[in-house]
Amino acid sequence: MRRNSTFHSGVHPDDAKELTAASPIRRLPFPDEVVLPLQQHTGAPATLIVRVGDRVERGDMIAAAEGFISSPVHASAAGRVAAIGPWPHPSGQYQTAVRIAVDRYAAQTPRRRLVPNWEGLSPKEIVAAVQQAGVVGLGGAAFPAHVKLSPPSDQVIDTLLVNGCECEPYLTSDHRVMVEYSERVYLGIRIMLDCLGIRRAIVGIEQNKPDAIATMTAAAPVDLDIEVCGLEAKYPQGAEKMLIKSLLDREVPSGGLPGKVGVVVQNVGSVATLAEVFETGLPLIERIVTVTGPGVREPGNWIVPVGTKLRDLLAGSGGLADDASEIIFGGPMMGVAVASLDTPVLKGTSGVLVLSKGEAPPREDYPCIRCGRCLDACPVFLNPQRLGNLATSERWPEMLENHLMDCMLCGCCSYVCPSNIPLSHLFTTAKTAIRRRPVA
Repeated sequence: MRRNSTFHSGVHPDDAKELTAASPIRRLPFPDEVVLPLQQHTGAPATLIVRVGDRVERGDMIAAAEGFISSPVHASAAGRVAAIGPWPHPSGQYQTAVRIAVDRYAAQTPRRRLVPNWEGLSPKEIVAAVQQAGVVGLGGAAFPAHVKLSPPSDQVIDTLLVNGCECEPYLTSDHRVMVEYSERVYLGIRIMLDCLGIRRAIVGIEQNKPDAIATMTAAAPVDLDIEVCGLEAKYPQGAEKMLIKSLLDREVPSGGLPGKVGVVVQNVGSVATLAEVFETGLPLIERIVTVTGPGVREPGNWIVPVGTKLRDLLAGSGGLADDASEIIFGGPMMGVAVASLDTPVLKGTSGVLVLSKGEAPPREDYPCIRCGRCLDACPVFLNPQRLGNLATSERWPEMLENHLMDCMLCGCCSYVCPSNIPLSHLFTTAKTAIRRRPVA
């Protein structure tokens, strides 16, 4: 096992994982209603194929993939389509969503098997089955999993990296997956290796999860070339480029993807879900979510139907504490604060963090003192101070010249800034403005 492997720069926030790290995964009861946005993944939104009043069973497709870089959406509970229209989305916008009134008397079993047995399938058939099942990355970006299983012909892949770092503070869903479902993780790895036509896989786990390292090491199949590696606990160790540097000492070029250096990276929860899809025949209709923070009464790790509203998820976790102040989808470094308790859990929702008033006080930002801490912290060698000045002046072309698009929005620069300048938020706004510019 490799130890103390890491990358340049980064930060060391308090991981605060003790609230749920030892909490077994439990299932939340079905809510009275699930809300399923058509945009739950990177790429084109799914295309609606149901109407108001339709009866749907658990696992039925309600929206089809719109092209290759897209993913279908399936009913996560049996019931009736009650409405279709705009609904609060974790992005902060309103997105088209399908509201399903859950049948409280339904057995909630699938109508038919949607995914074939994987043994004997060709790589193209596996890719098609994964897309049909709506599998996306569960680490946050929700990139369609079938795209990673079909790299371009000019890219020679030799290694699968499985990301078990879960470097965001507070979150523990991946941790619990490795402890409780290690065999399922290895089945997913086996399927991915077979589909990619390669033999080598490496599982990277931060060393603050010794039980996960021990479990994954003990469960590793002897017939596969799989290595479990302990990594320094440092943020953002789980970012694709950082993980590749730490484990393989390869550097993904500016503007490039992992395939450029012969690597496919997949989150450990996504790998386990891929295996579960082939085991059960069900598409991706539920996921494990960590509900945590000092602002919630009963922190835990829950299996919930995709589309469960935040208010139902929090109610199942004992409700909000009296001093709850801010609710974040995701972790404190890259997560997004939400304003509505009607916001639904998406496929990519790895956690819900509820902060208390003491942990989320109002903060005033001050002028930059040019201390250079943001430069030292940036894991991709950007100049956040320079980019921040350009963003404030809305000088978008110059930001592109200074490699804005290489920014992962990891938040390291904002975390270390003594002036409380919200650099990461400025870069998010800049990227959005640039994408909305008309093409010349």
